[in-house]
Amino acid sequence: MARRGGEQSVSIDGHTLRVSNLDKVLYPQTGTTKGEVIDYYARVAPTLISYAAWRPATRKRWVEGVGTEGKPLQPFFRKDLEDSAPSWIPTGKIQHSDHVNTYPLVNEPAVLAWLGQVAALEIHVPQWRFDPTLNPQNPDRMVLDLDPGPGAGLAECVQVAKWCREILEGMGMQALPVTSGSKGIHLYAPLDGTHTSEQISAVAREMARSLEQDQPELVVSNMKRSLREGKVLVDWSQNNAAKTTICPYSLRGRAHPTVAVPRHWEELEDPDLRHLEYPEVLQRLEEGNDPLTPLADTASTDRLATYRSMRDAAKTPEPVPEPRTKTTLRTVGQQATFVIQEHQARRLHWDFRLEHDGVLVSWAVPKGPPLRQGVHRLAVMTEDHPLEYASFHGSIPKGEYGAGTVEIWDTGTCRIEEWEDDKKVIAVLEGRPDGGLEGVPRRFVLIHAKNMGGERNWLLQLTKDQPSEHERSEPEPSEEPGAPASHPKARATRRTNGNGPRPAQLPELRPMLATAGSLGDIDPDECWSFEMKWDGYRALVGTTGGKLSITSRNGKDLTELFPELAEITGLAPQGSILDGEIVALDSTGRPDFGLLQQRLSSTAKSSRSTAKARSGPGKSDVHLMLFDVLALPGEGGAMQDLTDQVYQVRRERLQQAVREGRFIHIPPAHHGAAPDAVATSEELGLEGIVAKECDSSYEPGRRSREWIKIKHQAHQEVVVIGWRQGQGARSSSFGSLLLAIPDQQGTLHYAGRVGTGFREEQLTQIRARLQKLTRKTPPAKDVPAADQRDAHWVSPKLVGEVQYSETTRDGRLRHPVWRGWRPDKDPEQVRRE
Repeated sequence: MARRGGEQSVSIDGHTLRVSNLDKVLYPQTGTTKGEVIDYYARVAPTLISYAAWRPATRKRWVEGVGTEGKPLQPFFRKDLEDSAPSWIPTGKIQHSDHVNTYPLVNEPAVLAWLGQVAALEIHVPQWRFDPTLNPQNPDRMVLDLDPGPGAGLAECVQVAKWCREILEGMGMQALPVTSGSKGIHLYAPLDGTHTSEQISAVAREMARSLEQDQPELVVSNMKRSLREGKVLVDWSQNNAAKTTICPYSLRGRAHPTVAVPRHWEELEDPDLRHLEYPEVLQRLEEGNDPLTPLADTASTDRLATYRSMRDAAKTPEPVPEPRTKTTLRTVGQQATFVIQEHQARRLHWDFRLEHDGVLVSWAVPKGPPLRQGVHRLAVMTEDHPLEYASFHGSIPKGEYGAGTVEIWDTGTCRIEEWEDDKKVIAVLEGRPDGGLEGVPRRFVLIHAKNMGGERNWLLQLTKDQPSEHERSEPEPSEEPGAPASHPKARATRRTNGNGPRPAQLPELRPMLATAGSLGDIDPDECWSFEMKWDGYRALVGTTGGKLSITSRNGKDLTELFPELAEITGLAPQGSILDGEIVALDSTGRPDFGLLQQRLSSTAKSSRSTAKARSGPGKSDVHLMLFDVLALPGEGGAMQDLTDQVYQVRRERLQQAVREGRFIHIPPAHHGAAPDAVATSEELGLEGIVAKECDSSYEPGRRSREWIKIKHQAHQEVVVIGWRQGQGARSSSFGSLLLAIPDQQGTLHYAGRVGTGFREEQLTQIRARLQKLTRKTPPAKDVPAADQRDAHWVSPKLVGEVQYSETTRDGRLRHPVWRGWRPDKDPEQVRRE
């Protein structure tokens, strides 16, 4: 970098650009400077260019900044290329009726940096592109600009967008929303380029007019301002070849640095939907969140632009090659290169890279490549890497992208057998004799799994048909397949060897448990799925020989208590082991833990049949909410263990294998943002959510941080260690229960007393139950003297659950309210949430 006075010369992808006044504030209300604008455009360049490349760019420039909310400054509109523009900027010419304009083409990152330097905050482009010979082509997308009039806003635009989506999808077209960063919403639909701008404009105009006729109270297709009060203009005119629309990911010249941002349809359901500012957009792109990819033109972009934008060759030892004009391409069937690198960054993972189209197409595999058939691994697609990366190993400095150590786990030759972009890749890899693949050629398949929480998510597995000339019995891996002994998630137990899941037996299994947490525990860099948390009893359900088996979390047999759940024997394959929650629903269809307690109480004291015990007003029927599968029948009907499979695969197998019924349900899992899932849970009146990492395997009986439970209210399981004498109306029962919680070593510690939340009939029942467990001394040694007064101690054999407001410094529960007994749990299993 060379500096001269207030100017600096910077090199961007081989081009030299002079920049100046980087500290000049362009957005006074946020203090955003020209330097920050240039930095934003440099970081979004790979994505923005895919929507702007080869399109003539019209610019709006705010050389003195945008002004403030009350005193905005006016930009000047620029079509023809500035005389002062660098000579290396690519251009395209358009013949107008009486003149020719020369437009810049935003085909590379250096052009975007120059636009930032001249304060061209807004970039507007048409719906068509130039071809490589600079001849205008037919449009490759249709756009509808939903512009709210006075008295209308984003909420009204969302409603109109939904109507437009219905019409477009009815025409076989995909609808992709973009919040414009100004007032409204742009709706894009990809085209195949076979129709002219005039034809597309006619269709868009007819669509707008038809919608106006159907929804006259909210939609207008005429641009007259007098007609737009309280309505949304469906502006179809931007499909004209001479018209332009703000480019996706362009900044806007508003008081705040908002951006035209592609959005998911689910996001539009947010009642607090708003326009996003550039820091939020950068975070979305870092997470791989670009919903507009069906419109992207990757062929005209530099495939390593993203890679280069994330690395500084002066600071990292990684190879950072200059842009290439020619690339050696491999075709399907030709021999290429692969490398798998063990990458100890913020989290240990394996980088799986295959040579294709002149780059190493790359995925991050958190648990390593599988070495056994039947094992699925989550593989998150990352940016393409240069071919030189196949030999890279070393240490990436702290503060740089991917900081940590990189070691080559295996490398060698790769034969691509099938490559379908965004769908499937099949390749045979042959590594080194001492490599992680053990010198055995292995055929892998990568399958795009967008439903696993994001566009970047794929599944990696070995195919069933491995290279026949190398068939042999493989040795048992020393640890979990793909994971060396140093892997933090390596299993202590060994899996049986073989080409598929292992046989399983229900008595050996216990439910996998979630760890209590908060939204702050949900790592945004990981793929998560969100399930609703049901307020009931956790149970494993088995179906064998037409019979039902229900086992609680602590191994107790609950089968006879819930006869209606026998319905599942006709809905699930024989030999299944399923995981779920038994709940009782109230008249509104919401789980009611109190009703479940009543059901168990009435069943326990009834001498009649269980069916009669649950008879009554119809509220005591229970339901089974299934959310996981541990085993399904395999070949020959034997139960096959699925706990090695990743969460999303198990969910799909569950939905494929089990049908829903009157009492058996498979509630949907939610993808997207964790706060949205929490809001949905609150709206439905549920207990909370359980967040599960998409690549988490099922670990029976273990409490894992790969599953995080987030509750709206604080609940705590407790061990009852005594009771205090009641007064007045409670003199014949009790005043409060004395509670304790074991520490990690199992030692009981006093947790306070609970005297509220009991139904009248429970008081006598609980007193009678506790009197059978009487002992002379307190089971916990730290009960205060004040609470020992008139206390009656009992053996710590019963588990209950309370709701509370907070915990005091000495571990007491404040304002606890009794929720009920937990016969499905043993005192040894209780731990402080």
